[in-house]
Amino acid sequence: MADYRVPRDDMQFLLQDVFHVDEDWARFSSLAEVDVDMARAIIDEAAKLAESMIAPHARAADEEGVTFDNGRVTTPQNYQENFQQLAAGGWVGVTANPDFGGMGLPKVVSAQYEEMLCAADISFSLYPGLTAGAIIAIDAYASDDLKNLYLPRMTAGEWTGTMCLTEPHAGTDLGIIRSKAEPQADGSYAVTGTKIFITGGEHDLTENIVHLVLAKLPGAPAGSKGISLFIVPKFLPDADGNVGERNGVQCGSIEHKMGIHASATCVMNFDGAKGWLVGAPHQGLPAMFTMMNYERLGVGIQGLGAAARSYQTALDYAQDRIQGRGAKATRDLDKEADPLIVHGDVRRMLLTMKAFVEGGRAFSTYVGQQLDTAKYSDDAAEKARADALVALLTPIAKAFITDTGFETTVIGQQVLGGHGYVREWGQEQLVRDCRIAQIYEGTNGIQALDLLGRKVAGSRGELIKPLLDDIQSLLDEPVAELEAEYALLAQAVRRASAVTEKVLGQVAEDENVINSVAVEYLHLLGYVIYGYLWLRMAKAALPLTAERPYLSSKVKTAKFFMARLLPRVESLAAAVEDGSQSLYLHELDEF
Repeated sequence: MADYRVPRDDMQFLLQDVFHVDEDWARFSSLAEVDVDMARAIIDEAAKLAESMIAPHARAADEEGVTFDNGRVTTPQNYQENFQQLAAGGWVGVTANPDFGGMGLPKVVSAQYEEMLCAADISFSLYPGLTAGAIIAIDAYASDDLKNLYLPRMTAGEWTGTMCLTEPHAGTDLGIIRSKAEPQADGSYAVTGTKIFITGGEHDLTENIVHLVLAKLPGAPAGSKGISLFIVPKFLPDADGNVGERNGVQCGSIEHKMGIHASATCVMNFDGAKGWLVGAPHQGLPAMFTMMNYERLGVGIQGLGAAARSYQTALDYAQDRIQGRGAKATRDLDKEADPLIVHGDVRRMLLTMKAFVEGGRAFSTYVGQQLDTAKYSDDAAEKARADALVALLTPIAKAFITDTGFETTVIGQQVLGGHGYVREWGQEQLVRDCRIAQIYEGTNGIQALDLLGRKVAGSRGELIKPLLDDIQSLLDEPVAELEAEYALLAQAVRRASAVTEKVLGQVAEDENVINSVAVEYLHLLGYVIYGYLWLRMAKAALPLTAERPYLSSKVKTAKFFMARLLPRVESLAAAVEDGSQSLYLHELDEF
């Protein structure tokens, strides 16, 4: 597997020159101690861990995988030591509350760190990643006693966390889960049920695992309104946090998967396990969605990380691999053949990869900035606007970054040809590892339904207005060198707005329309957002190219995106405008 290099310069360019996050930090009283120098130091330190400690073991960990023996799960060689080093540096709690030992870093910075971990090894990244999400849910909803007991140890990486939702008969439809929680005399609950697809449900990395489990209380309302959330630890801690007796929870088996082989995906059996209620009764789903929304951006970043590493490998290979002759202008007759990168089709593939990777990095940073504003701003109106943007952008970030991320890894495999299909270069592993990101934490089809059904149609188009306002603010300040690109984005925005109006008009007449066009609609908005972000990057890069010549590539890639990828908006718009017509021509027995 090729080496991984953290794109430090690009991350710093986004933070400082595109999104000007230091201006936010200066305004937000809770982030007054954070500055660009601190962010740079954190990114540099995290990069060392990703490049030298985690990434070199990714291929070997994939080949070894996790092993299961009578309820015990063993992770690959080096995982335990690497996780302990990560925890010792405070990296499990990068965004966690400082009151419980966390770094309390803004999301725009942690998003860069998460990308590094995912690019280095997605399987490894899932253990601290799920823990970080569990920390957020517990901090937001648990009692002070539960917070004080669990959060310091989870933040320190001494204990890890999971989210236990899915059951054998209930995937997306959580309202029909059967796990139950019986109240006990001591204030605890006896939790019984089976959960499947539980990432990190059992492993040997830490002394304890804290499961966040959805279950129903006796007499709970039917459907999703009757779901409660419980903390169920693997080992029962005493009041001082010392690990005691084993709880009634066991790993029944592990899944044998297409990818992420070094991540333990477990069937977890709860047999009267002692648990404690988190938040109010029957309010488990909102509490869990606090964690899931965090994880959905994190899953988008998984797709980005895989794509970023695939691009680096493909670029290195295309520059070194000698194959065939280029056009007259690119031939080197002193050599036996020319490098792959001189060929037009290879350039098309590499530039598509670059556009998706750097566009995805900008998108995750943009969403991170909105999350920080919603959390830390002292201005109520600003917080509300950021909250609305987060609600709109989260399903797009999860689905579009992973869809384009998977497309990117497949293109990266294609650049290497036969060498992309064999294990040596690691491209086939990235394809396999990236694939799951389109499926878990709510499939991308579910994300699209959430976007179009709940967010856009549900608000009668109001929720999309803050995004369009941001884009319009950019269009109102054109740059002469990018005149053609500004015109292309303005055209795409008009098309997206018209399509949105048409869909909103169809909803009342056609009950199938949202389900029929949601995915294409999400992709349409995804390309418009990437176009907006690419113009923001190009505009920021133009005055800096003299002192940082590498930024000229930003402007050139923006031009490529606007000319070759943004036009996909037109075909997507046509598909959305078709509504449900072509999908419902067939009778059920005609398929």
